[in-house]
Amino acid sequence: MNATDSQAVLVAVWDPYLGAPLGDAVGNTQIVGTDVVTHITLGFPVRGYEGLLQARLHAALATAGWTGGLKVHLEAKIQAQTVQGTLAPLPGISNIVAVASGKGGVGKSTTAANLAVALAAQGARVGLLDADIYGPSQPLMMGLQGSRPTSVDGKRLNPLRAHGVAVMSIGFLIDPAQPMVWRGPMATQALTQLLAETLWGELDYLLVDMPPGTGDIQLTLAQRVPVSGAVIVTTPQDVALLDARKGLEMFRKVSVPVLGIVENMATHICTKCGHEERIFGTGGGERMAAEYGVPLLGSLPLDLKIREQTDGGTPTVAADAGGSIAMAYHDLARRMAGVLSRGVGSVFPTVSVSDD
Repeated sequence: MNATDSQAVLVAVWDPYLGAPLGDAVGNTQIVGTDVVTHITLGFPVRGYEGLLQARLHAALATAGWTGGLKVHLEAKIQAQTVQGTLAPLPGISNIVAVASGKGGVGKSTTAANLAVALAAQGARVGLLDADIYGPSQPLMMGLQGSRPTSVDGKRLNPLRAHGVAVMSIGFLIDPAQPMVWRGPMATQALTQLLAETLWGELDYLLVDMPPGTGDIQLTLAQRVPVSGAVIVTTPQDVALLDARKGLEMFRKVSVPVLGIVENMATHICTKCGHEERIFGTGGGERMAAEYGVPLLGSLPLDLKIREQTDGGTPTVAADAGGSIAMAYHDLARRMAGVLSRGVGSVFPTVSVSDD
């Protein structure tokens, strides 16, 4: 096998996070002694992925008859993707990703926090904006409750940092016990100011923990904020899926690509006996993903530790970095970033809604 043959094998290897063959990600490939030496550049963070990718590539070469070794020089090159309509990307922020749900109580904020920490752990520059004006939860989840951002000029705010993530929330600026009795336009204006007047610095990803639902605030934000893609969080039960469809349709209306579906609380394992039970139903997220032609980015369990860790200010990805649930979040984050790197969101089929 020569260098040309080996490169042809590597180019055709399917990458589960891209959802496509490696293709142009494979650069210069040579035979050096008894090794194939190749350079691969991926559009998503790659820290922690080196060993998995190397094993997959070496297996492909071995299947093609190569009996030598393999050396992979792997790097990430995260690029800005297009945003909706005539909006311009924010300076210094390559990609804004909305994490949304059609209803509350499905674990959207927990998912957003763990996604942000996972992306940062994988080597990306990450920010997290808590867009839930009426019920900000990221200060608690990220261990920053009671903290206040500083300002260098009295106009712009420095985000707080936790677990490698830059974080901003209205919860940093108000009394946690004070209810926000603002009408929609006031809340929307506060949030857009919070986004624009925070000194985020250079970010590969800014995750926006969206308010639950599909009302005026959510629609206005989706229209005003330059978003590269959206992630829809749901549980498998029918009532959650019904609302999740509305959230997905909202992004469709404003031309924001949907990167995929996260099925949260997909299964529960009893801490006493180990019995696994799908208490919210089976396969709902997978069916919804297939219906709309988007990836199912991942299924996450209903686990007491996830709640305890986020309530304690240390999301699972940081609290139990080597655990199976943290690995599931890492897989989800890498898959989301991989889909985004391809510059393809959902290709929506025509969905008709009957009044019957």
